[in-house]
Amino acid sequence: MTTPLTILTGASRGMGLAMARQLLQPGHTLLTLSRTPNHSLSADAAAAGATLVQWSVDLADASAVAARLSAWLAAQPHGAFAAATLINNAGVIPRIGPLSEAEPDDLAHALRVGLEAPMALTAAFLHATAAWPVPRKVLNISSGLGRRAMASQAGYCAAKAGMDHFTRCLALEEALKPDGARVCSLAPGVIDTDMQVQLRGAASTAFPDVGNFIGLKDKGLLSSPDGAAAQVLGYLGRADFGANPVADVRD
Repeated sequence: MTTPLTILTGASRGMGLAMARQLLQPGHTLLTLSRTPNHSLSADAAAAGATLVQWSVDLADASAVAARLSAWLAAQPHGAFAAATLINNAGVIPRIGPLSEAEPDDLAHALRVGLEAPMALTAAFLHATAAWPVPRKVLNISSGLGRRAMASQAGYCAAKAGMDHFTRCLALEEALKPDGARVCSLAPGVIDTDMQVQLRGAASTAFPDVGNFIGLKDKGLLSSPDGAAAQVLGYLGRADFGANPVADVRD
């Protein structure tokens, strides 16, 4: 039994897509959960000799997605996998601007995708795999903005700060179990993705820090999605993964 299982959210673009491609190794099974599947991954999986399952789901409906994941995991044959990992990568930035100008539905969507869904999926994953006699890991992709406040980013900062803190709680819980999962909320550094484009394109009147993000791009200080994915997956594979439940990939 050598087949590892990885479940990855937000795999259709950016660092999530880069991670998905790097996870498609011979004999591996990858389940992706994204609003829009990436069809090029199917060809990548076939070429690599990996098993790929793609779900088109709305992570804002966390209860339904978590229930589907629970049922899918319960249906897997006993002993099918040698290891199981959940990577909560998906996240969204609500409309950039001060909280006083925010739309409630926009904030709610960001918190559902960025915090509620990771919590619900983690709960479903750990419950469904509790009796699996294999190593289990949960990797939550956090952000420096979960640890440093920024004006006009209250929704995103709050979601990532919540992710960090629920991971701390989860680490305490899993440490009490004989075969508890190893968990970590990991900041991946600053990456050149669509999210950065969104931040750089904001009006300075709405986003006081826009100049800093433009400067990161102009000075070549952004990681590529492929490079960031390799660093994150390298951290996931470290022997001490989970020793620090809230970490930075540059640690």
